[in-house]
Amino acid sequence: MFTGLIAEVGTAQRLVQKGAEAELSVSCGKIIQEARPGDSISVDGACVTVERLTKEGFAAFLSRETLQKTTLGDLRPGTAVNLEAALRPTDRLGGHLVQGHVEGVGTVLALERVGEGATLRVELPEDLVPFVVSKGSIALVGVSLTVAALRGREVEVAVIPASLKVTTLGSATPGRRVNVETDVVGRYIVAYLRGLRGERGLSVDELIKQGF
Repeated sequence: MFTGLIAEVGTAQRLVQKGAEAELSVSCGKIIQEARPGDSISVDGACVTVERLTKEGFAAFLSRETLQKTTLGDLRPGTAVNLEAALRPTDRLGGHLVQGHVEGVGTVLALERVGEGATLRVELPEDLVPFVVSKGSIALVGVSLTVAALRGREVEVAVIPASLKVTTLGSATPGRRVNVETDVVGRYIVAYLRGLRGERGLSVDELIKQGF
């Protein structure tokens, strides 16, 4: 479990294909000071397990699922990546609950500077739209953000100056692919309601009939 508060921006060193799987090596400093093999680290929002520590950072195994559902398979040497260590029970939850289970890949439409901050617009995969609500939480490349608006498949979030400086969002350009994870609470609620009434879910009229 993570918070979506990026601790460090590391650098992808190597991506070695091993059949349908791969090994990713990342260069970093702060994030591995207390890391051990077997620990979980979020790389651009995707939870990976440290296989071994290296002189420069760490190496992690990427499964077929990770390569298919995230942008980690696109990484090239020198690419900057957002890093966060797994949440400890005694840590403050400054962002929101992020599992590191990337649900899909969105596409940056625009990053527009507004004062010292910025407005980021991203096109989401259609199947993720039902889990996104205005003022709810969403993680993009592992960064905890609040949904400012949702228009069709387009989600808009405000990026504060600190996030622009300490994450890779400050260099986001149109067309960039970004890992997306919607709010875990919202996902469970939608799944529960769909389970009650099938894939069509519950309508407002049906909720009123039930006394809500």
